[in-house]
Amino acid sequence: MSIEINNESAVEIDEAALQRLGEFALAAMHVSPEADLNIVAVDEAAMEQLHVQWMDEPGPTDVLSFPMDELRPGTPEQPTPAGLLGDIVLCPQVAESQAETAGHSTLDELLLLTTHGILHLLGYDHAEPEEKREMFGIQRDILLGFHVQERRS
Repeated sequence: MSIEINNESAVEIDEAALQRLGEFALAAMHVSPEADLNIVAVDEAAMEQLHVQWMDEPGPTDVLSFPMDELRPGTPEQPTPAGLLGDIVLCPQVAESQAETAGHSTLDELLLLTTHGILHLLGYDHAEPEEKREMFGIQRDILLGFHVQERRS
């Protein structure tokens, strides 16, 4: 599994933790180890530009996902085939502000946003209440499993 992380922001991020989370989340969703994922951290100005360009929304946002090969979750018996999952763009400055409001660390917020982005790349959405329940439930399960694994390491 190839997970490339590029920090183009001025904020230091724990790239190793994002890498481990990406590997954990993709394995949990039964995505082929041959799949590729890109994670980019950008500053607020760059994120605002992407947010306006792709979502027609003003201001910076926390995370954007850009699916490529439209891969979907697999099963233990039939993992998702190899391919380019897509790009996740994070804004650490927005994540830091959200983390303060939520009462947890910026790293925890970035892990949450990365998981959220991966699920969007795999076709999940949260526009409708049932979709939101499903997506946020999977997101919670992945993050809980990841934190358990991290404590064991």
